Amino acid sequence: MNKELLNCERVWLNVMPATLRPDLADYGLLEPHALGVHDGKIHALVPMQDLKGPHPAHWRDMKGKLVTPGLIDCHTHLIFAGSRAEEFELRQQGVPYAEIARKGGGILSTVRATRAASEDRLYELAVPRIKSLIREGVTTVEIKSGYGLTLADELKMLRVARRLGESLPIRVKTTLLAAHAVPPEYRDDPDSWVETICQEIIPAAAEAGLADAVDVFCEHIGFSLAQTEQVYLAADQYNLAVKGHMDQLSNLGGSTLAAHFGALSVDHLEHLDATGIQALAHRGVVATLLPTAFYFLKETKLPPVEALRRAGVPMAVSSDINPGTAPIVSLRMAMNMACTLFGLTPVEAMAGVTRHAARALGEQERLGQLRVGMLADFLVWNCAHPAELSYLIGVDQLVSRVVNGEETHHG
Repeated sequence: MNKELLNCERVWLNVMPATLRPDLADYGLLEPHALGVHDGKIHALVPMQDLKGPHPAHWRDMKGKLVTPGLIDCHTHLIFAGSRAEEFELRQQGVPYAEIARKGGGILSTVRATRAASEDRLYELAVPRIKSLIREGVTTVEIKSGYGLTLADELKMLRVARRLGESLPIRVKTTLLAAHAVPPEYRDDPDSWVETICQEIIPAAAEAGLADAVDVFCEHIGFSLAQTEQVYLAADQYNLAVKGHMDQLSNLGGSTLAAHFGALSVDHLEHLDATGIQALAHRGVVATLLPTAFYFLKETKLPPVEALRRAGVPMAVSSDINPGTAPIVSLRMAMNMACTLFGLTPVEAMAGVTRHAARALGEQERLGQLRVGMLADFLVWNCAHPAELSYLIGVDQLVSRVVNGEETHHG
């Protein structure tokens, strides 16, 4: 019997691994293997044909079921209070967004509700959303702040995000997005808000260990290139990774700036240009595609997927869960939309929620592939081929969900 497997606490026999290894073709599919876990990591991946003799009774025979890395949702805003359903209804009746915002709607309505909610209330509201992701096979999720827009309320959101990761079987990465919008108190002096972010909020979040990265909405309705650079310089001072909401509605050159700072990812990218693509390729920055927002806003300008593909830029796919432009709590739906709306292949969509999504969070050395030494975050599926995960929506195909080597309930 294989010595490495005997050293494992848990072993799954007869699994068909879709490893998502970049050195293997397509999904990195292997012949039937035994997968062994020790100390929260994948300790052994052994072809079944190499196993000789009897094996311990507690080893589980999965009878040829598909195994993939755990899914990673690398861009969400899933902590918020309030609802924008009435706003959605108004928009469907033809009321322009500018008028809705003038009447107190839009992002600032979410800010008011989130400020008014306690930490416990925000946690209660977020739990059903994150459990929906868990049921789909998500094992790692990134959660942004950005609906507090005060020092206390931004830190409150980040504490809730950390609490979700501590209390539920899911890995949570946190991103400070105080540069999401200019709060009403600073409406006439946005530069002072940027100074507050740089001099107060980033230092406090870093000192409390609440943020893994810092994000900026660089856009004509958000923050300028100069303001974005200011935030990035402050993040750099506190050794925090940077990310960016870039090129969604226009092109300010944000992706090129983010690449200069070695950003983990730039996200949205409908208006990304050739200069930006070249910068991303040169620095190995991940391009995160958010098709649910494209769909919900009925956008028509597609991100430059073919140009990204040709340049070898890794493309992640994420749900962008938020109350205003992507109220769709489903990474599987985002995978389907990435294929049907953006032209990704199912292989690219799968890499986009595993290997490339891990890289978008700076976790590529630990997550996103089935490989000895990686963290044991993986899924057993009741489906014949990994393409089904981008193709079929709404059916629970998940047999087993393993996080840190522990099997978790996903219902």
